[in-house]
Amino acid sequence: MREHLLAVDVGTGSARAGVFDLSGRQLARCVVPISVHHSLPKHMEQNSEEIWSAVCGAVKAALAESGIGAASVLAIGFDATCSLVVRDRDGKPLSVSETQAPALDTILWMDHRALAETEACNAVADPILEHFGGRLSVEMQIPKLLWLKTHRPDLWAACGQIFDLCDYLTWRATGSAKRGHSALASKWGYTPEAPGTPPTDYLKKIGLGDLMERAGLPLQSEPPGRPIGGLSEVSARELGLDEDCLVAPGLIDAYAGTVGLFAAGVRPEVPLTSEAVLIAGTSSCIVRLSREPVSGTGCWGGFRDAAIADLWLTEAGQSASGAFLDHIVSLHPSGGIPTKARHRAILDAIAEHLATEGPDFGLPISVLPDLHGTRSPVSDPFLTGILAGVDLDRSERSLHRLYWRSCVALACSIRHILDHQPRRAGAPKQLLLAGGLADHPLLAQLYADATGCDVFVPGECDAVLLGCALHAAVAAGAFATTAEAGAQMRFAMAHFPASPTRQAALSRDHALLKAMMRHRDELTLLASPQIAEPSAIPLAI
Repeated sequence: MREHLLAVDVGTGSARAGVFDLSGRQLARCVVPISVHHSLPKHMEQNSEEIWSAVCGAVKAALAESGIGAASVLAIGFDATCSLVVRDRDGKPLSVSETQAPALDTILWMDHRALAETEACNAVADPILEHFGGRLSVEMQIPKLLWLKTHRPDLWAACGQIFDLCDYLTWRATGSAKRGHSALASKWGYTPEAPGTPPTDYLKKIGLGDLMERAGLPLQSEPPGRPIGGLSEVSARELGLDEDCLVAPGLIDAYAGTVGLFAAGVRPEVPLTSEAVLIAGTSSCIVRLSREPVSGTGCWGGFRDAAIADLWLTEAGQSASGAFLDHIVSLHPSGGIPTKARHRAILDAIAEHLATEGPDFGLPISVLPDLHGTRSPVSDPFLTGILAGVDLDRSERSLHRLYWRSCVALACSIRHILDHQPRRAGAPKQLLLAGGLADHPLLAQLYADATGCDVFVPGECDAVLLGCALHAAVAAGAFATTAEAGAQMRFAMAHFPASPTRQAALSRDHALLKAMMRHRDELTLLASPQIAEPSAIPLAI
């Protein structure tokens, strides 16, 4: 009797596997790290063979921890970052690295090498841009593909299969060329409703008319609700499973978290327009679900069936959040290595400072956290961040002050993004929070206070893994719909209501964030080589 599910989540720095039963109970969870290679500025690469090895190791360890056998696993689901895996016609890796390192066949989602290609793509008028807030992001696949063709024609000529990472994982598991709607609609420009079709006219306009052949793309995407196929003999052996285990279509990682939080998280029932999901990890993704398509500047979408069948999804967010905090810890003289334990220790210390010193702790430091450009409300990969009010203090306390003010800036930036979402999306009253930045109650409360929303955070459940498992259960036919699966796989959520007192204190920080945005614009204009007389520049008030 097959009564268990496996879920695999591949993030920026690790592969996680979880074992669940059909009631949503998590029986085991295992994490295996994966490497990120910074070969050149703005170039970030990975090794898909290392990723697959980490996946297999995590799955086998989770199976061993759970105590279940392969014959009891009904289905496996994969979700991943929107990284790009490049292979030849025989499925062998092709190096995307300027160092020519043969194993580095994957361009990480946060790689910004394709800045010029992004501008070129956005200069071509086409209805496809309406699905991406008027502009493609440098994090998406089309600009990266154009970079490959432009800068590495030898590589391009050898390409035969190019995957979004979640689709690479399902291909590796099954051998099937089918690809899920989640990635193809939201990152490759396929039509928004499943089964989606490729944007062939636009691809021809920008010089990628041969992409279908080079990437081995299908003529339509696979909708949620049915499997890609069963495990191949080789992958079953590598994963420690059997060939009767079904494989669900791949999901973008934030969308898997959306499935878990939205479908199974226990919280008050509100209209879709009153709720948002925030997956806060290396970057932060704000996801809205709706009955009708919602689009607008600084939003990606709407895409129907990209997470849940028959619902439209709109995404916004920050290009770096957890990555920004890692950067702060790494740079500060008292920081050290930004491990999960180190972050928790810093937040624990900050909580003590706040208890004794109040909400002004960390001032006069102010932070504009856009060190890796912005997604929303303006998609601009060229924007940079600002640290103001810093001094020569190298102490641990100095680190705590800078870290906390960075957290405040990130939370206020989320409020800024929500305030600028399309009116049709509605103003959220509830924020469902998951990811690395949801792990500490201090941050959950900060997001509640900064946004004015009631924040709900999973208790003991890994919402991203559960969402991936739930998606796999529906694809395998264990449940007819996501709603039916969610009703059986419920998990408790901790509630963090917004504090009116702390909201009032944070109003100053919202004003500081907006002021720093204005000053950045002024500084950028002053630094422009076209400006001959800086004194003539009108200053914003």
